[in-house]
Amino acid sequence: MTDTQDNNTTISKTLYERIGGEGAVNASVDLFYRKVLNDYRINRFFDNSDMDKQIAKQKAFFTMTFGGPNNYTGGDMRDAHARLVKMGLDNSHFDAVMEHLGTALVEG
Repeated sequence: MTDTQDNNTTISKTLYERIGGEGAVNASVDLFYRKVLNDYRINRFFDNSDMDKQIAKQKAFFTMTFGGPNNYTGGDMRDAHARLVKMGLDNSHFDAVMEHLGTALVEG
């Protein structure tokens, strides 16, 4: 295969395929939630959460977002987080979550 053919093959793959598919998504989401649950700034928002269900939803969401099989059945982000906003969720918490997400995606 020539370099051009190799580049075209890479470009035609979804992000999901390029990052390593299900294994990469699973590793990243698991790492992400370990980081989130160990962060005093945000872990209280997960106190009453079924974490197995939460992790499964997040894996399905990222799989869909990255161009993999679409099995996501979760709600709209605004509706899904409305109760957390009532608990005081604000931009500083969002920033903390994004910090962990970015790190987990790189490390996972």
